Amino acid sequence: MKTFFLAAGFISLSVIACKKSETKIETTENPDGSVTTTTIETEKATTVDTAKINATMDQAKEKLNKAGEKIDEAADHAGEKLKKAGEDLKDVAAKGAEKVEKGAEKVKEDLKKK
Repeated sequence: MKTFFLAAGFISLSVIACKKSETKIETTENPDGSVTTTTIETEKATTVDTAKINATMDQAKEKLNKAGEKIDEAADHAGEKLKKAGEDLKDVAAKGAEKVEKGAEKVKEDLKKK
């Protein structure tokens, strides 16, 4: 999950930081016959809507939080079921041990009779 946030941060920073530059060379002829060359460099920021990016990031965070909560609930539910299964297993083992003890007593009584 941390890598997702880092990747999203790097992508958003790289998109925001991108600039488009344009270089124009203008040549003008002066009245005295000389030629003047002018270089004009303009920078344009890319048309990236940071509000949309921020909104998308917020939605992603909300979805991740909801998913995390669901995972926690599922883990708690599974833990409860495992605990109940463990208790049921203990009860079954106790009943089985009781039956084995009764069987052993019967065998002892049968051996004493003979």
